[in-house]
Amino acid sequence: MCSKSLATLAAAALMSLPAVALAQHDHGGMTMGADHAAAPAVAAAPAVKGAVEVSVTSEGFVPASIKVKQGQPVKLVVTRKTDRTCATEIVIKDQGINQKLPLNQPVTVQFTPRKTGQIRYACGMDMISGVIVVE
Repeated sequence: MCSKSLATLAAAALMSLPAVALAQHDHGGMTMGADHAAAPAVAAAPAVKGAVEVSVTSEGFVPASIKVKQGQPVKLVVTRKTDRTCATEIVIKDQGINQKLPLNQPVTVQFTPRKTGQIRYACGMDMISGVIVVE
């Protein structure tokens, strides 16, 4: 195949990709594109020794959705892995939790959800968030 045909095919393939709007979010002086806002609706959180590991990355809280059982103690081990975030703490208002997240240091957050539904968690500025789904 000649290089002109290959270039034509590549250009056609790129044009067929869906356009992505670059919605901007201000996070404490940092602007992040749409890839930051795009997160799976429900992510399975890996359980490690009875705990759920949560990371704070340039994409926010990962996973952004955690499933737990009503009445069962929840232990989150949260590690902030980037300085490029406003999520330097985790706030779970419904549980009265506000915990600092030092860089690269795991922080344990524990509580027991008493009712089914959703419990929101967020950064201190309430701009980056996730949800705990209580079943």
